[in-house]
Amino acid sequence: MPVSPDMAEDLAAAVSTLYEQAELALIERITRALTEGLDSPLWTEVKLQSIGHLRTAIEDIISALQADAAGAIHTAVAEAYQRGAQAAVVELGALATTAPAPPPGTQAVDRLAGALVRETGGVHQRILRQGLDVYRQVIAEASSAPLLGASTRRDAAARALGKFADRGVTGFVDRTGRAWNLTSYVEMSTRSALGRAAVEAHTERLGAAGIDLVMVSDAPEECDRCKPWEGKILRREGPAGADTVEVEHATEDEEMVTVRVAGSLPEARAAGLMHPNCRHSISIYLPGVTQRRPKPPSRATYEQTQQQRYLERQVRTWKRKAAAAVDDAARKRANARVREYQGRIRELVADTGLPRKSRREQIDVAARPATAEQPARPARQAVR
Repeated sequence: MPVSPDMAEDLAAAVSTLYEQAELALIERITRALTEGLDSPLWTEVKLQSIGHLRTAIEDIISALQADAAGAIHTAVAEAYQRGAQAAVVELGALATTAPAPPPGTQAVDRLAGALVRETGGVHQRILRQGLDVYRQVIAEASSAPLLGASTRRDAAARALGKFADRGVTGFVDRTGRAWNLTSYVEMSTRSALGRAAVEAHTERLGAAGIDLVMVSDAPEECDRCKPWEGKILRREGPAGADTVEVEHATEDEEMVTVRVAGSLPEARAAGLMHPNCRHSISIYLPGVTQRRPKPPSRATYEQTQQQRYLERQVRTWKRKAAAAVDDAARKRANARVREYQGRIRELVADTGLPRKSRREQIDVAARPATAEQPARPARQAVR
């Protein structure tokens, strides 16, 4: 059974949902704190005096997030590792009557989970810092409404909160220098780590069985980073660089087969293969037996898959804007934009045949925005 980062997509969703909930809970809590008594002449003084209460509320959100995320990350990494190992057992089982059980991989799981916890742990203090900064910024802008071109304090507060909801918690930069918002950064990091766990377990299991070569699938809607590696044979580990090798036939004793090896798997992954959202998979290569499979038909272009991702992000953005709305009219306008972008997604998947991944449009219902009929849930409950 081939291994691919996609096999852990549902596991990454379980982790990123926690951060989606925390981000939405933060937006709701700040909005609620700022809009209470917004028309009072003493609003500025009262809000500045209440910053300590907001800090406590945000720290509650972070504490709940830390407790939940660490356990969710370890569970997800362990399951991804197990899936990768089991995929190798299935492949090896096709060669023998019985295949050895996959190794427990406890140390590898702890190492990979620990690295992801450390990587995502850095976002927690930024949640607090940015939450308090936005709170102070809204107070300053609302207090200076006439100078900023807003007719009322309410208008200025709505504009500042709308900007915050539009971008969410930001400031996370990956190794390439690309900036992300909170949930996108955590999702990217988690998908990358879980993909590594699955692939590592798979290749380690093949190595234990004496398998040195693997083959990259030929996937539809591929990106430019992956395309050079499609259908190529790679060394499971070892030096980079293409080479021609003589290896023994997988089923015929003493028969040698010439194999063109494009490089090593670590080399290909360093070049971008198996990145988060990668559609390619890695499978066992048996010299003289394995044949390159035909490329599955493409449902759409790579650009159309990216268009779908853009529309999904817009749905989530407008859901955050609904959470930051200062009145029912603004909330209704935001929800209308949510429906508009969801309609565009329906049209795209109908035109192309791409699968609709509704979860990627969701900000979990546990942190549902307040409405006239349903008040917002307390921030700590929203994270749980």
